[in-house]
Amino acid sequence: MKFFAALQSVLPQHHLSRAIGWLAHLEHPEWLKNMLIRLFMRSYGISLEEAVLTSANDYPHFNAFFTRALQEGARPMASSRYVAPADGQVSQCGSLESGELLQAKGRRYTASALLGGDDELAEQFSRGSYGTVYLSPRDYHRVHMPTSGTLLKTRYIPGDLFAVNTATVHSVDQLFARNERLVCQFETADGPLVLVLVGAIIVAGIETVWGGLESPQPDTIREKNWHPDEAPTLAAGDELGRFFLGSTVIMMTTRELQWAVAPGDTVRVKAALAD
Repeated sequence: MKFFAALQSVLPQHHLSRAIGWLAHLEHPEWLKNMLIRLFMRSYGISLEEAVLTSANDYPHFNAFFTRALQEGARPMASSRYVAPADGQVSQCGSLESGELLQAKGRRYTASALLGGDDELAEQFSRGSYGTVYLSPRDYHRVHMPTSGTLLKTRYIPGDLFAVNTATVHSVDQLFARNERLVCQFETADGPLVLVLVGAIIVAGIETVWGGLESPQPDTIREKNWHPDEAPTLAAGDELGRFFLGSTVIMMTTRELQWAVAPGDTVRVKAALAD
């Protein structure tokens, strides 16, 4: 595991990721695009039965396949205060301790670091709860709202692009606070809510329903505050954004939650997460 992490540290992470992103958007030659999609499906055991487009040939490029939409009703809504924001594995969930989140056994990071040094915002969550969902390459890669909320602010934070799989999570300190990420701050009936979309190596981009593709910038934190008259309000289960290739979503609330899941559980969008 340490070798894998060390290898990533010397790779040109951003150049590699953007190059793969360019390749994943190629529409021609069509035979190559179709072959790549079928190889990926075979390698990860992916079925298109739940997808709107059920044939690999129907996708204009690989990224369209990877961020495929699901058929209506494929993810029924649970009667839970918070529902799962993504298909994937719950890597951690619980209460923040002294403003810290657990990354893996023996490895912690602070809410402030995750939020790019915003101590004032982090303080609001110091006695709250968090949940981390890892999206593997085989998962559905659209992110949905865990509860209804109005967007207040987004903050794009540049950083590394380490992988976020189990091996790297157990090997790289402060992983989620080091990687490129998009912090989405909402106001809900339950109080403040933050969703952090964490990028990773070969993740060619993060896209939101309100702003489109977030253009990567190597050294600049980019913020947008939303005026109440213009701020998008999303209902629980509404699509929030999508990843171009796999990554991680971290949710933080200001209140203690009663979790319906445990670390290691597999979840699907809109399934019961917490009350």
